[in-house]
Amino acid sequence: MKSKNKKILIVIPARLASSRFPNKPMKKIYGIPMIGHCYIRSIKSKLSSACFVATPDLEIFNYIKLIGGNAVMTSHKHIMCNDRVVEATYQIEKIKNIKYDIVVNVQGDLPMIFPDMIDKLVMPLINNKENKTTTMVEEIKNNLEFYDRNRVKVIFDSNKKAILLTREPVPSDFKYKDFYKKFKHVAIRAYKRDIFKKISKLKITPIEKIEGIDDLRLIENNIDIKIVKTSKVTETVDNKDDLKKVISMMKDDKLLKSYKKIYTN
Repeated sequence: MKSKNKKILIVIPARLASSRFPNKPMKKIYGIPMIGHCYIRSIKSKLSSACFVATPDLEIFNYIKLIGGNAVMTSHKHIMCNDRVVEATYQIEKIKNIKYDIVVNVQGDLPMIFPDMIDKLVMPLINNKENKTTTMVEEIKNNLEFYDRNRVKVIFDSNKKAILLTREPVPSDFKYKDFYKKFKHVAIRAYKRDIFKKISKLKITPIEKIEGIDDLRLIENNIDIKIVKTSKVTETVDNKDDLKKVISMMKDDKLLKSYKKIYTN
């Protein structure tokens, strides 16, 4: 698969000081830290040119280096992960003397990322000059997820343009209960360089700050986000229960089996 000569950078932001689950990136799943799974699986993307972990923590930085990976140190001051990705991207471009066409943000709490999800996410940016940024959604399968504030719900229009992202259960089940499809955000997003540069200069917006959702900065600044659906079943890790769930879900994961022995301590 060719990316039409587009230079695509994957950045995985991760920090130990998570308010909901401290030291989360280094929690082990089948002998490999969570951030290791994110990195190892992301580098298998067929379209990406490079992949780096961006972190303010030496423990994470040193681990990624230990497994032969790429990492950069970033500030402790960032509140939102996109801001960490921005800082890291400019560092990486300076180090490698490259200007990337597309930047992909894969959050460090998505150990079940599949490489083809990344490739699918960037294709609308490669194939359509009108698309500037994309974000991925997955269908919600049960009400437990729907009412979970750790799961970001996504509303989009008929052209698959994002209208709203929120931690609240939307659209409301006031009239239709389970007779409609509901979607949650998958923790990856991608940007063309021109819009990425614009975003890097924008301050945190009011609703973004309230909800704690990076994509809202774009919506509040009238920047369109193209929605990309995935049929993959994934799970982000926000707490100990999520970690247990992911461990169970990855038990028979074929991709895990392909690298487990190589990277297990």
